[in-house]
Amino acid sequence: MKAWRIENDDGIDALNLTDVDIGDPGYGEVKFRVLSSSINRRDFNTVLAPSARNTPLPRIPNSDAAGEVISVGDGVTEFKPGDRVASCFFKRWEGGRMRGPIMASALGGAEEGMLSEEAILPQTALVSLPDHLTWDEAGTLTCAGVTAWNALVEQGGLTAGDTVVVMGTGGVSIFALQFAKMMGARVIVTSKSDAKLERVRDLGADETINYVDTPDWDQAVMELTDGRGADHVVEVGGAGTLQKSIAATGFAGHIGMIGVLTQGEVNPYPLLGKSIRLTGIYVGNREMFRNMNAAIAANEMRPVVDASYDFGDARSAYNAMGEDGHFGKLVIRVS
Repeated sequence: MKAWRIENDDGIDALNLTDVDIGDPGYGEVKFRVLSSSINRRDFNTVLAPSARNTPLPRIPNSDAAGEVISVGDGVTEFKPGDRVASCFFKRWEGGRMRGPIMASALGGAEEGMLSEEAILPQTALVSLPDHLTWDEAGTLTCAGVTAWNALVEQGGLTAGDTVVVMGTGGVSIFALQFAKMMGARVIVTSKSDAKLERVRDLGADETINYVDTPDWDQAVMELTDGRGADHVVEVGGAGTLQKSIAATGFAGHIGMIGVLTQGEVNPYPLLGKSIRLTGIYVGNREMFRNMNAAIAANEMRPVVDASYDFGDARSAYNAMGEDGHFGKLVIRVS
């Protein structure tokens, strides 16, 4: 079968489409045909600079995969040939707290990734898919979907009537918008693009802020909430935006720290003064994935796919990620 592999530190143009033999599934393992794999910022960064991320080479990139079961090994009880499945981000995190060894089981990094025509994973690293999703939509769930769900629901305890601030219009942010609206929350979205802000309003965003026109967007959030502040902030920027996120959060609110695009110093005093919880979010576990899929199925929610690329044109998908013009998710159709 064919797979894309990172061979060196020469970036997107050096991605190599090559033949790989993965064999047959062993005890407790499932072999499946990959039909869709979406790109996350983490995947893009790994392709650009694998050595900086201590990625073993050669390495198949991407954590996300949706596909159809081909065969199962002895001991597999959850899946059978023909079932629709998606990969879990961590190969060894079924539930409970994050632990050190779990970090060494991330697909497309420490472990082989999913940008291949076929893959083999333990049955405990797969989940069943909602029936209503297309393959393109299903291929977006593993990283961005679970990350947004974990930040808002599992860690944040999102409830109807809460106010959520969503930064930007990338994959995690659009999932966060959709989940928040699905659960009856009020959503404020920030972006530098008026065109994208118009699109999020079509998805249900209640308020929008152009942070170029309104650099003190944290104060705008306070005004929009009559001085109470947000209950949740989905923080994807890093130190460059975190101080404003803290300022925009109300008493006992929650900030899900997801992105680290910039570095710098942050004053922690307002966290203490307002009893704000700041949680580092690194995707989530299999149990969270199942909870999310149950909610997606019950509400027939559809992930937002900006563009789909053929398997042979995977490099173009990574280049599009680097241009930062996408809205929602970029997907590679594998088969």
